[in-house]
Amino acid sequence: MKNVTIYTTPVCPYCVRAKSLLQRKDIPYTEIDVAQDEERRAWLIKATGRRTVPQIFIGDQPVGGCDDLYELDRTGKLAEILADS
Repeated sequence: MKNVTIYTTPVCPYCVRAKSLLQRKDIPYTEIDVAQDEERRAWLIKATGRRTVPQIFIGDQPVGGCDDLYELDRTGKLAEILADS
């Protein structure tokens, strides 16, 4: 299974929802809080083109935010992406 990294802030309800889905699916993830880390936040914006959190990466690829994660799960593509080598 590929590594999952989720960039979050503490007061973000969408971050909570995304982490909840990952937990329900028993998908391990690394959480990185960008609330007080301007350098990492700037990198995240450059890497994804988005200013919002959560931003979720599977392996080295950004897959989007909370709604994108739920859509991947709904269509069955989340399991495919996690399993791809």
